Amino acid sequence: MYDSVLTNVRFLEDKNRYSIGMIDGKISVITKENINGIQNYDAEGDFILPAFVEMHTHLDTALTAGDPAFSQSGTLFEGIQIWQERKKLVTEEDVISRATIALRMLIEHGVLHVRAAVDISQPTLDSLKALLKVRESFKDLIDLQIIAFPQDGLISCPENRERLEKALLMGADAASAVPHLETTRENGIASLDYCFSLAKVHQKFVHVFCDEVDDGHSRFIEAVADLTIKYSMEGLVTASHANAMAYYSDAYSQKIFSLINKAKLTIVSCPLISSVTQGRFDSSPKGRGITRVKELHESGVSVCIAHDDIRSPFYPFGNGNILQAAHMASHLAHMTGEKEVLDIIQMITENGAKAFGIASDYGIEEGNSASFITVPADDIMDLFSRQLKSRYVFKNGRLIVSTPPSKSVWYVEQKRNVGD
Repeated sequence: MYDSVLTNVRFLEDKNRYSIGMIDGKISVITKENINGIQNYDAEGDFILPAFVEMHTHLDTALTAGDPAFSQSGTLFEGIQIWQERKKLVTEEDVISRATIALRMLIEHGVLHVRAAVDISQPTLDSLKALLKVRESFKDLIDLQIIAFPQDGLISCPENRERLEKALLMGADAASAVPHLETTRENGIASLDYCFSLAKVHQKFVHVFCDEVDDGHSRFIEAVADLTIKYSMEGLVTASHANAMAYYSDAYSQKIFSLINKAKLTIVSCPLISSVTQGRFDSSPKGRGITRVKELHESGVSVCIAHDDIRSPFYPFGNGNILQAAHMASHLAHMTGEKEVLDIIQMITENGAKAFGIASDYGIEEGNSASFITVPADDIMDLFSRQLKSRYVFKNGRLIVSTPPSKSVWYVEQKRNVGD
């Protein structure tokens, strides 16, 4: 007898229906046969997917859009200015309350692995303290990794160097830098070197915010890759955004693709916020706002898609639905073929799991952790078109949330003969 059984699930590239038997938090069997458990759930033909991986979000800024003001220009720089004012009011209780709501939104949309950046520019580190508490309170529901993020820079704000080390000692999982916001390129390189050296000493991974500008002269991604190799951290480094790559020449981009592959970097694109904040200074034709997602993927680079901000001074929209980000990426990257849409799904599942460090126990396979979701859809294109919440979200064999699909009820009968 199984602890739980989920019946009538389909895989993305398989028309058959299967049952999933779970014992002790693991997938015990995947079969076309009828089986029963102590608890039984009917997926009614839903697609089954491994839980989504959100590789870049901000829980300390979540749900602050309009407080104290909405960004009128939509630029990254106005967002930073508004956040500078809002974070003066940040307390542990404030962040815990908003982060809890945001995480519940993410979970309802099938996200069970979250990497969240937390601004360490506060002298009191209240946001970090709050998220460490949130990580503990959510540990049975979601895997939360915390990036110590120096929003005001490491060289431009010398105090952040001490805070970054303190954050790592307190329990942050990753060190970060934001080189394109330092005052000079030299300072940007220095900030990266400090970030890498500190991460190496404390045996943490690195997650850099890199080249989030519409400027082809911003080339910090090459320094990130070079330092990764220098510090022997291949496979342990992630770079988010890399928007400037869209403005690089094709010849230089090919060089960068090779270097990124050599360093085994993961690149995270955040198409929702990037499509809004980037290109604001362009005359027509305006940039599409994201890095070279399709070209990077085709060159063998591990690319992830992330939701990023959720109703913050930087991005006023969002509900935690990573399928919205995937849908936007499909448009902006010109990846709308069926195979390409499957590739985009890989960018919010397997690629993220690899960077997250959970690949060996991830995926719908016998013996793996029974952490997965089911999503109502007719086919892969329907999945992308409707972007519905997950019907079932399982974590280690336990159902943690379910959302029945909505259904419209018509009260007026349609005429059978068009034109009558």
